[in-house]
Amino acid sequence: MPELPEVEVTRLGLAPRLTGRRVTGTEARVPALRYPLPDHLSDYLTGNKLRGIDRRGKYLLLDFGIGHLLLHLGMSGYLRLAPRSEPPQKHDHLDIAFGAEVLRLHDPRRFGAALWLGEDPARHPLLVHLGIEPLSRQFTAERLGAKLQGRRTTIKQAIMDSGIVVGIGNIYASESLHRAGIDPRTHADRVSAQRLGKLVPAIKETLRSAIRAGGSTLRDYFGCDGAAGDFQSRHRVYARAGQPCRRCGTLIRALRLANRATYFCPRCQR
Repeated sequence: MPELPEVEVTRLGLAPRLTGRRVTGTEARVPALRYPLPDHLSDYLTGNKLRGIDRRGKYLLLDFGIGHLLLHLGMSGYLRLAPRSEPPQKHDHLDIAFGAEVLRLHDPRRFGAALWLGEDPARHPLLVHLGIEPLSRQFTAERLGAKLQGRRTTIKQAIMDSGIVVGIGNIYASESLHRAGIDPRTHADRVSAQRLGKLVPAIKETLRSAIRAGGSTLRDYFGCDGAAGDFQSRHRVYARAGQPCRRCGTLIRALRLANRATYFCPRCQR
C-alpha cells in the first residue's frame, strides 16, 4: 500500500507540472472505486484552474478554488501523467485532462478514492479525525507521549494508528523503530520520554530518506513519471528476515503483530 512517502513523491512530481493549468475534460471508466465516483465531476472540474496540490496523511487534495478533489491511491494504485492520445490500460479508471496531457488514476484493486469536497476539507469525515503530520513541527516527542498515555497496544501499532500520527504504514513503522532502537512489541505507554525523543526524529528521517529515494516499490507503486521507487533497496529490516542487520550483523527476525508482518533486530532493538 502506498504510504506517506509514496504519496508525497507523487505530490512533488505532479504539483510543478499541473499547478496553474485548466482542466479540459474528464473521463471515468468505472462507476465507483472504494466509493462511488462523483456524478458531476466533469461539471465541477472542466474549465477550472488547479491552484495547488496538498497532502493530508495518505490523501491528496487538488485545490480548484471552488472545491477540492480528494484522491487516495488505495492498496495498489498510482497516478501518472500521460499523453491524452495514449490508450488507457486495463485498470486506468479515471482521467483528468489538462490539454494534451491527462492525469490518470490506475487502481487494479479499486480500493482508491476520488471524491469531490465542496467545503473545508479538514471537516470531511475521512480527514477530520486524522492525527499529527509526522513531518510537521507539531510532531514532537512531547505530543506523541501525550497521545500514547494509557495505550496498552504495541508501539508499532500505535505509530501506525492514523488517529495518533498519519501516514506511517507497515514498512516505515518497522524502519523507524529500528532507527530508534525500540522493540516493536514494547507497550506504547511504556516507552520513556527519552526513547520517544529518539523515535520522533527517527520517524522524520526515515520518511524523508524514503521521499528522497522516490518511495518504496515492492509490487505496484510507481511515481507520476512511471519510475519505480528505490527505498526498498535501503530497507534496514523490512522484508529482510534471516539477513544480517545493517548495523550489528545479527540476523533480522520476523513476527506478526496485529496480523501484520513485523521485522526487527533482536540486538539493536530492546
